[in-house]
Amino acid sequence: MTAETHPTVSALGDEFGSAVLRHLVSAGDEHVVYVEAERVGEVLAWLKEAPSQRYDLLRDVTAVDFGGGRPLEVVYVLWSVPHRRSLRVKCELPITQLAVPSVTPLWQCANWLEREVYDMFGVEFTGHPDLRRILMPENYAEGHPLRKDFPLRGRFSRAEQTRRALSQDPHDHYIPMEMEIGEPQMPRPIRTSLPSPPTTREASE
Repeated sequence: MTAETHPTVSALGDEFGSAVLRHLVSAGDEHVVYVEAERVGEVLAWLKEAPSQRYDLLRDVTAVDFGGGRPLEVVYVLWSVPHRRSLRVKCELPITQLAVPSVTPLWQCANWLEREVYDMFGVEFTGHPDLRRILMPENYAEGHPLRKDFPLRGRFSRAEQTRRALSQDPHDHYIPMEMEIGEPQMPRPIRTSLPSPPTTREASE
């Protein structure tokens, strides 16, 4: 299937006009369509619901940060079971405006996929039902690890990272419902400092 014969590419151009920014073929046969970020939700809804398209499977949602202040790309990997064809849809977001509509109303599997992109890249998915970290602790304060501006060793010193790791509370790792179930058996947090040495008088006693 060539770029000229992929049925969805030409149909997108007819349906959305200038909102389809460009089309390219990657790795020999992967068709990629760039669309305006403001209309990506509308485009994806049409791709899923139009009988001539029926991209009913969302295989992945991810992102790419090229660094150097360049726009970050959000990537949607789609597959049409009825028509047996794939498509990648991308939109570009300025580093200062990392927000795009959630597609969880279209594909429920986007729930965790979008949370991962939010966690690793800092993209806000507006309308997401529960947008919070999924890989890093909820109180993780060093930023988004897959961003190109993220330091190799993290933003905190090794000593600070160790101190934070040792002082973590079980509440940092569980959602409230899980805490209610297991709270009576939760271990106490590890102490991060040694007790003060006894005074001369206390030692003699």
